Amino acid sequence: MTAPTLSLPDTDSRPLPINDHRELRRRVQEAGLLEPQSRSFGVGLLITGGLIAGGIAFLIAFHALWGVLVGALYFSVVSVQVAFLVHDAGHRQGFIRRWQNALVGVIGGDLLLGASYGWWVGKHNAHHANPNHADMDPDIELPMIAFTPEQAMEKRGVQRLVAKHQVWCALPLLSLVAYGQRLSSALYVLRERSRYRRWEAAALILNAVLYVGIPLYFFGPWLALLFILVHQAGTGIYLGLVFAPNHKGMAMIDDETPLDPLRAQVLTARNVYGHPVTDWLYGGLNYQIEHHLFPSMSRSRLRLAQRIVAAFCRERGISYHETSVARSYVEILASLRVAAAPLHARHRGYDPVA
Repeated sequence: MTAPTLSLPDTDSRPLPINDHRELRRRVQEAGLLEPQSRSFGVGLLITGGLIAGGIAFLIAFHALWGVLVGALYFSVVSVQVAFLVHDAGHRQGFIRRWQNALVGVIGGDLLLGASYGWWVGKHNAHHANPNHADMDPDIELPMIAFTPEQAMEKRGVQRLVAKHQVWCALPLLSLVAYGQRLSSALYVLRERSRYRRWEAAALILNAVLYVGIPLYFFGPWLALLFILVHQAGTGIYLGLVFAPNHKGMAMIDDETPLDPLRAQVLTARNVYGHPVTDWLYGGLNYQIEHHLFPSMSRSRLRLAQRIVAAFCRERGISYHETSVARSYVEILASLRVAAAPLHARHRGYDPVA
């Protein structure tokens, strides 16, 4: 089954089946898949903590050039695993009590990653409420990338030039993602009234001191700079590669698109085939459809929920898109090419809108 195009198919005037999501939730709940899984979340915390400790021990033992490079790439992977835990905590998958999840979020996000937990939760909740919405999803409001021809035509200057060649620029631009998150986090804590503002501010400052100070102490200035540059670039690329398949290249919606809550989530998301390795690398987000339908569901239950959701979609005649890792990136690049097409048409001397 191919991915939906950039616009949804026309719908007729029949009333939308607004109770489909309720019925699906009933089936999933009866299967016991919505129960909190604090134990599995705790195991994930311990494993990730062990990975952090192992990486630190490696860098202390091997801090020559090759060791710094390997360590930086290793910590890029570990950093994204920490980000997955922060993501899960933001959806209250880890614990029942809000403060426990927030504690994981502030320690993992602000202290370890230098990314504000409060900023991320607000942004991510807006995305979940309006996935792939042309005007309301913050995840498709990127300065250098266009996801629709309309977005491409609105860009000017350097942004327009990059968008024109975004098929080739997308991957290199991912290396800047972690820097953008740090900047947005700092601005958020300075300007917004975060629930955990004082704690976040302290954690972000401590992160900056430790993130620069520890490599500087052990490696010296040049190897410390190399470590930071490689680590930040690797983290951004890894983050982008695991989050892009979730929605990029899938159906776009707007205020005039008459979709019920179930279809608004299913038609705008893409699953990547599950496998123990893939599930770990993607933090369970390769089951993106199930995650969007049930955000508070533990990632350890998503594979089981997929069987129920896929069967329900077949029953209701709803397009359910699942593909391979490689194919997902082919689809994304194809969609970026379509979005940038008007810029190339203008360059050749005619107006594609006329």
